Amino acid sequence: MRTGIRLLWGVCVACVVVTNVHAVDMKAGVAKAIISNHEPMVMVNGRVSQGVLYDIYTRVLVLNDGESRFVFVANDLNCLDVATPILRERVQAELGIGPERLIILATHNHNAPIQIVPDNFAYGRRLADTIFNTITEAIDNERGPVRLFLGAAEGPPLVSMGADVVDEEVQLLQVKDGDETIAMLFSQATHPLQASQDMVEPGHPGYAVVEIERRMPGVMALFGASAGGNQFPVVPQAYRASRGQEEGAEEACPQERRELAARALGGEIADTVMAIAAGDMRDVTGPITAKMEVVPLPLGNPISKEEALELAEEFPDDVGFVPYPHAHRGTNWVRMLLRYYEKDIPFPTCITDMVCTDDTYLIHKEDTELLQRYDDVIHDSFPCIYEEVAVARIGPMAFVAMQGEVCAPIGLRVKEKIGAEAPLLLFAYFAEHNLYIPTRNIVERDLYQARVLQIQYASPVPWSVDVEDEMVGHVVRLINEIMEQ
Repeated sequence: MRTGIRLLWGVCVACVVVTNVHAVDMKAGVAKAIISNHEPMVMVNGRVSQGVLYDIYTRVLVLNDGESRFVFVANDLNCLDVATPILRERVQAELGIGPERLIILATHNHNAPIQIVPDNFAYGRRLADTIFNTITEAIDNERGPVRLFLGAAEGPPLVSMGADVVDEEVQLLQVKDGDETIAMLFSQATHPLQASQDMVEPGHPGYAVVEIERRMPGVMALFGASAGGNQFPVVPQAYRASRGQEEGAEEACPQERRELAARALGGEIADTVMAIAAGDMRDVTGPITAKMEVVPLPLGNPISKEEALELAEEFPDDVGFVPYPHAHRGTNWVRMLLRYYEKDIPFPTCITDMVCTDDTYLIHKEDTELLQRYDDVIHDSFPCIYEEVAVARIGPMAFVAMQGEVCAPIGLRVKEKIGAEAPLLLFAYFAEHNLYIPTRNIVERDLYQARVLQIQYASPVPWSVDVEDEMVGHVVRLINEIMEQ
């Protein structure tokens, strides 16, 4: 399904949306910093980086409504992972900004260090310092009064895994001081198209950012991926040619073709963003109210012990729990399942029964022995417990950021339920770890996005088929609650 242009929200806006919205003298500040690694590291794609093709960044936009601050952090990363709880604790302690107002976003870049690898933990911890310093710089750069404008339009075409409906919408939040644009925060529900196989670079959303900043000198552009866990760009012909799928193609280095394709696709998104900015946009300036909750998404039933023992015959007895990208990473869940049977641990019925380690093992809250073993990668102040959802009311606008790789139909359903009543800005890949949040269709068909819960996160049980409905219902309720305040 193509979403089309969404520029005219709420000709009949619900009363709760306009009640108690008053004028504010809002300020905004921006800053950015390079976060490229120059030493070899395992990247998200599983390869070891062989240098830097183009730098990757953290970019910060701070909004100050006179009462409190609301911070967007957009990283050219898969997600923030290890740095998230460290950054949250420091930002709250030193800047007085709670995690519900620290909106950590990502481009879902696969050509950046993956922080769930223990060898990369130090890089992740350094990120916390870099991002904190960038936030303070953005605060120092605050200026105003500013106005916020929201618009959207159909972006470059996408395809879905699982034959689900497709969301191609590009959303834009523009921050202006008079006639001067300060920041352009935009999104699309897409995986990145990468320009390289083995070098650090930002992928096509990063090149869209670069292109917007080239066209608008002095403006900070920021990209955060929306709910596109099962969506991918339509691959350009030049990119397919680089993979040897086009006979008689013009001679060129595959690297060159990859880069040209990623840059071209980034340019298409930049074109869409510029067109939105040139059109009629909705003024959404106003006071900011925010909250965050953990959604207890439902889980399914375990396979029998006999079935688990049969699966265990396919790998060595002494494997243990192994991190990404170990060859037996995908069988951790079988060993975890057998542990439940052997230790008589109650099987989780919802995702909040478990806590996630830095290296993405989901451990039951009653498994004290395993929790103690992994104590150094479980954070006391801000442990990783799925499924975090941050919502906010910014003037008349509803805002939501959902943790993990949320599949597109979930985001579409939220847009359909809320968008009829209020302008809505929606992101996914919020905070730490990219656990897929699948649809009913994906769970029923046992597609990859449904299986990641087990094969990458070692959950002893799969998702329930009701995960999509529960996610949509909870998010919609949270948004309605905050919009009524």
